[in-house]
Amino acid sequence: MDKYVIHGGKPLYGDVSISGFKNAAVAVITSAILVEGTCVIGNVPKISDVTVHLEILKRMGAGVRLLDDTTVEINCTKLRGPKAIFDDLTRKTRASTYLMGAVLGRFGSAHVSMSGGCDLGSRPIDQHIKGFEALGAEVEIKNGVIHLTAPNGLHNSRISFDQRTVGGTINIMMAAVRVPGQTIIENANKEPHIVDLANFLNAMGANITGAGTDVIKVRGVRRLHGGTYHIIPDQIEAGTFMAAVAAAGGDITIHNIIPKHLECIASKYEEMGVEIEDLDDALRVRRLGALRRTNVKTMPYPGFPTDMNPQTAVLMCLAQGTSIMTEGVFQDRFRYVDELRRMGVRAQVDGQIAVFEGVGTLTGAPVQATDLRAGAALIIAGLAAQGVTEITNIEYVERGYDNMVEKFRTLGADISLVRELDDAEMLVNA
Repeated sequence: MDKYVIHGGKPLYGDVSISGFKNAAVAVITSAILVEGTCVIGNVPKISDVTVHLEILKRMGAGVRLLDDTTVEINCTKLRGPKAIFDDLTRKTRASTYLMGAVLGRFGSAHVSMSGGCDLGSRPIDQHIKGFEALGAEVEIKNGVIHLTAPNGLHNSRISFDQRTVGGTINIMMAAVRVPGQTIIENANKEPHIVDLANFLNAMGANITGAGTDVIKVRGVRRLHGGTYHIIPDQIEAGTFMAAVAAAGGDITIHNIIPKHLECIASKYEEMGVEIEDLDDALRVRRLGALRRTNVKTMPYPGFPTDMNPQTAVLMCLAQGTSIMTEGVFQDRFRYVDELRRMGVRAQVDGQIAVFEGVGTLTGAPVQATDLRAGAALIIAGLAAQGVTEITNIEYVERGYDNMVEKFRTLGADISLVRELDDAEMLVNA
């Protein structure tokens, strides 16, 4: 059993470089299914979600080769047909839902096992299905497998989502990219990784306009060719380091970022008393005085990101006064609060609203990650706390953060990865 052990109470100082965006990487890698040629993708983060998606492509017959630590070459020219299900892999990542749009767009049919990933409450795919059916697909869910077929082929359409959906926007973009005519996606999400996916597909020969607005137009092309692409920096990783120095104190410079993607986070943290300086492709973040209370409601981009809810909650716990976090995206985002209570947090949760009473100081405790971003929040809490914090279930963290322990160690944090053998491993090694 792996765990993180943190001796907290030390401010952070120095420089850290942000890796490629997890949410963009898994979408871009999956969309390579649509490309008949060789894609060279750079700035790929070294995380388990990426490993899973690359393994899915290998099992489908793609040529996958790592050129260096952050660059992968993918050739899907000889990809096998749509019968790939791979339940053992799709259960490990929520983004495996993107296989529906990519495989359907390439082959005209797809059979994909239901996805897994973090348990954040109900994440229905009804809007995905609405989009696929508008394109001419028939959808059946049976025995945990989503079957998509298009007996008469796919056709262009105008699709208006009933509610914002990141995954639905991505899936319909991919499904429509090789469909003749123009498909219009209305009420589309605007997240940076949606823009990055559109830019990748355009670099491979697609014709997509409007990504980053609420109306995306996809004019179908006959085929996509290979090419080279560089994934954008991870706004959530950058936000996590911003939250860490805000919680633990100190002065750090965060490199390899797109400041515009962080504006919603930066403005809220400045409201709390954190000093932030824009250095073009870097941010200097420091916290010297006390944190002030604030209220936050998470929203789709360009609103405050739900993936920064748990990390920001730690700051609320340390701030003076009462702060309120309203979760506007997921139903069960606040499962992490019970773990923070072990560290001295005073909080009340009612549905999608959490009220945090500032306690000033946290104390180290044994805790366990309940999801990816909750795990990051526990690390931040451990860095700020007095005493020792041990965090288990760290496989959640490693799904989405590249080399997090070493990055924090370079900033002066006393954090280590410890491996303990469980009973079965001890018997094997006896």
